[in-house]
Amino acid sequence: MKELVEILAKALVDSPEEVVVTEREDAKGVIIELKVAPSDMGKVIGKQGRIAKSIRSVVKAAAFKENKKVIVDIVQ
Repeated sequence: MKELVEILAKALVDSPEEVVVTEREDAKGVIIELKVAPSDMGKVIGKQGRIAKSIRSVVKAAAFKENKKVIVDIVQ
């Protein structure tokens, strides 16, 4: 899942070298944190959060195939 988020984020931003994706386990499931450059934050979130919602939907669909619960968190 981490690799999927990283590929999607790097395709969206102007500074792909600043994309950092971390993955950790929690009682709720797997939490994936996505950090991008401040100038690229708008590109990852999108208007009214549409792109962020799309990223979460794609990851959720991939996680469902593996019977996992994944939460994508975009942090500054």
